Order: sequence, then C-alpha cells, then structure tokens
Amino acid sequence: MPGNPKGDRRERELVNRLHDAGFAVMRAPASGSSTDRELPDVLAGDGRAFYAVEAKSSSGDPIYLRGEEVEALIYFARNFGASPKIGVRFDREDWYFFHPGDLHVTDGGNYRVKKEAALDEGETIDDLLAASDDTESDASVAEVLNAVEQGVLTAEEAEEML
Repeated sequence: MPGNPKGDRRERELVNRLHDAGFAVMRAPASGSSTDRELPDVLAGDGRAFYAVEAKSSSGDPIYLRGEEVEALIYFARNFGASPKIGVRFDREDWYFFHPGDLHVTDGGNYRVKKEAALDEGETIDDLLAASDDTESDASVAEVLNAVEQGVLTAEEAEEML
C-alpha cells in the first residue's frame, strides 16, 4: 500500500537539512506504519543534544497532530533520552520546531500549529544547534561545580574558569 509520497519526501528533506547542519541523523523508516511501536519520524543528535522529531508538512494552514501521536513522541523521547520536537514545514517556508508543550491544544485534545505561529515563534535548525551549544556550556558549568564539590578546584579557580 503506498504511503504518503509528499510526506516521505519532506522527511528526507528534513534529514538532509539536519545532516548538513552537523547532526547525526536518521529517519525511522517504519514510523507511522507497519509497526506496533510508536516511533518518531526522525532522530538527530550532535553528541550534546538529541532530538526525537515528529515531522509534519502542509500546503495549507494550519497543521494538526493527533493527541496520541504527540503523547507517543513524548514517551519515546523521554525513554530514549532525547528532547521531543514537532517539526513543521509549510509550502515555500523552512522547517520550524516546537516542544509539544508549546503547541496549542484543541478542545478535542489534538494539537495545532498555525503558519503564523511557526514563523513567529518556531525554532529553526540554527536554534537547535545553538541549544546544543548551550547544553555543552551547561555541562561544563556542572563539571566545574562538581570539581569544586570534590575539592579538586577552589571556588576562586572555578570563578576564573566560569
């Protein structure tokens, strides 16, 4: 049974864009079909930050996601150690990313992303990279504080490093 050719093409496009930005990335080939497991569409990481992405594209406005697919993404991401992201792409626009908690929830328990919200509030691939850099500096701060706690560094040495 044929899948969704446009959706498949968009997912491959997203994989290529993330790869070009420096992420190790893979598309989950059985996402949304032929498996009982709920898998995200794309997994991406750069050694510091890891993302489980549910990708949606549309020529219209808005994009809707079923509540169950968002819950499955959150569950998978939590167990995998990744940050859940909803990646959306409207025709003639770039990819934009949201944490599921930042999306509008409809009265029926589904999720909605309007094009205007994506353009105004969505994160770009560059934002994901910047967040990855912040994760590294947060880890560095934690390492310095841990060294102070263990007596390896003095508070003054730590202050100079930070």
